[in-house]
Amino acid sequence: MKPNYPNRVTLAHLPTPVERLERLSKHLNGPELLIKRDDQTGLATGGNKTRKLEFLVAAALAQGCDHLVTTGAPQSNHCRQTAAAAARCGLGCSLVLRGSPPAQITGNLLLDRLLGAHLYWSGSRPGSERIDEVVANLKAMGRAPYIIPLGGSNVVGAAGYVLAMRELTEQLAALQQNVDFIVFASSSGGTHAGLVLGAQVYGFRGQVLGMSVDHPAGELMRNVSALATATATHLGLGTVSVADSVVVNDDYLGDGYAQVGDTEREAIRLLAQLEGILLDPVYTGRAMGGLIDLIRWGAFTRGQTVLFWHTGGTAALPAFADKL
Repeated sequence: MKPNYPNRVTLAHLPTPVERLERLSKHLNGPELLIKRDDQTGLATGGNKTRKLEFLVAAALAQGCDHLVTTGAPQSNHCRQTAAAAARCGLGCSLVLRGSPPAQITGNLLLDRLLGAHLYWSGSRPGSERIDEVVANLKAMGRAPYIIPLGGSNVVGAAGYVLAMRELTEQLAALQQNVDFIVFASSSGGTHAGLVLGAQVYGFRGQVLGMSVDHPAGELMRNVSALATATATHLGLGTVSVADSVVVNDDYLGDGYAQVGDTEREAIRLLAQLEGILLDPVYTGRAMGGLIDLIRWGAFTRGQTVLFWHTGGTAALPAFADKL
């Protein structure tokens, strides 16, 4: 059975390239390494959320909404891409950011402002309370807000990565390239759920491995499994179980979310200096750092092929300049 995809708006430059990491592969003396460049989706420095937003914004427009509301950390890539999508489609945008305003406005936070988003801070309160206030105020002003969850991770957004897996399998077939593992940063679970479901739908035979950046493996696996199952229903695929295909590694959580350590620093420098590719400190730097460590102790070996799915985020780099 094929997915019944809902309408989507065009925001991303697709397909994104699949490239060989020849110098990094040689440096590590392990498996052949490929990279899927979703840092090149094109919307305000790109990233994985753009694929989700194509479906989310279409849903907002179909419901007659004129204002996007979402939430995230101060350096949220999702918030930046949501602000850019709103600007592209002529919609208003309000972002509810965790904590309080920093002393210096840089990275994604600077881009949020340039893109015209209205910024609200949750302070010590739960973000959900602040979102409720923002939505109520928008409605009082006659606006029609559409709430996008953290990371765009619901059944609407996850559909973007089911479709992305179709894109990848078509690229690999054209290249006559086998891939044994797909490795990527996993957090809110939408990308992960879409890839796992897409792998089942489009016959990808390798393992889909999510490198957790902030959640214990058991918790993330449950979230991803539930979202993938719900997404299958949303796409008209019926009851689909993916639990056995959801694999998470949580060995590289370090000191916590957005806390930069040696793992992230080395990965960022290696990719930059060997391949001319930038990673971010929160997501891709941590995931690639974990992949590099796993290669070094033999989890992946010569003769295998590993594809790293670059989910973007490099706009946040200036905000972490003193930690890199």
